[in-house]
Amino acid sequence: MGAITLREVLRSYLPALVMLVIGGLLAVVFSYANALLGPKPRKSIKAQAEPYESGMPSEVKRTFRFGISFYMIAMLFILFDIEVIFLFPIAVKLREFGTFAMYELITFVVLLFIAFVYVWRRGALSWR
Repeated sequence: MGAITLREVLRSYLPALVMLVIGGLLAVVFSYANALLGPKPRKSIKAQAEPYESGMPSEVKRTFRFGISFYMIAMLFILFDIEVIFLFPIAVKLREFGTFAMYELITFVVLLFIAFVYVWRRGALSWR
């Protein structure tokens, strides 16, 4: 087996580079086309500057602050969600990995459950 040359490496990455360049050019072209052909902004109306969500005017003021429990639950959701994503590749190829992977998977799930119970007992999941 010979060494891989720089030319071979560049040739293998050429389709990806071409797609990146085409994507970048299309983004620039569409941005300029929108600026030239799109509707021009009218004089700003106060109602247009207000936050608007789900068809209802927002009652939240700019000085409104979310409680720490909101961020804690969001972070815990992301943490447990990402950990569960790691189960998917093992579940798909479990027969090929064998019994060792099954024991590792069970250990991981048990540790995940222990962490969940710990967080639950500490009251991090209760909304105050």
